[in-house]
Amino acid sequence: MVNAFKTDESGVPMFDSFNNTDMNEPAEFQDNSVDPRLDHTVGIPTHPFKYDPEFIYQKSWARTPSIYGYFSTMKETQHPDSPSFKSVGPFFASSKNTIIIRYADVLLWKAEALIELGRQNEALPIINQIRKRAQNSKDRLRYANGEYVSKYNIKTYKPGVNIQWTQENARKALRWERRLEFAMEGSRFFDLVRWGIAGEVLNTYFEEEKTKRSYLQDAHFQENRDEYWPIPQQQIDFSNGLYEQNYGWK
Repeated sequence: MVNAFKTDESGVPMFDSFNNTDMNEPAEFQDNSVDPRLDHTVGIPTHPFKYDPEFIYQKSWARTPSIYGYFSTMKETQHPDSPSFKSVGPFFASSKNTIIIRYADVLLWKAEALIELGRQNEALPIINQIRKRAQNSKDRLRYANGEYVSKYNIKTYKPGVNIQWTQENARKALRWERRLEFAMEGSRFFDLVRWGIAGEVLNTYFEEEKTKRSYLQDAHFQENRDEYWPIPQQQIDFSNGLYEQNYGWK
């Protein structure tokens, strides 16, 4: 996911080559240009945590790095000085609200519908509105000395300049925009299922990641089954046969 935030020299995502190399070490976030949303989304060692230049994220904070790595979510955790933060014994929580739908979601739904209708030129300014907001979100992403914590380079889509705005490319751009904008917000899997590409995307992910993580050696997504959980047999029995088991789980 972190690699997906990489951008090329023209400021657009590296759709096909983003995962050729990993970004792990501090210098790699200056060697590669990235979308600013990376540092709004991911807690990265040596980077300020929750916009506090005096509170630097440490590798030692990782619970089980051999499984989870050293990164963490920025969206679902709070600064310990936040009034919303609560510590009870070894447990932590916050009063942060759960967002169900936000404005960017509505905008990108509209853009997606326009693209599927073959009206991708109407979708372009909507997607660019989201990217422009991300472009203008860098001010709090600085160290105490004022330097940016990563090398940021994000541009709006300019047909004929940094992208050919065909329906196919517009669809790819839209899906990538949702991937970045809503990273760590819980919508990615459901987007993949809705687009009918969950098997393709997740199995490609597993093939790459199992070379790095032994616990994924047997990981596989079974298309036309794993898009949905099985309905518990008890619930099927309670319904007197009204419920039918989801496809592939019989």
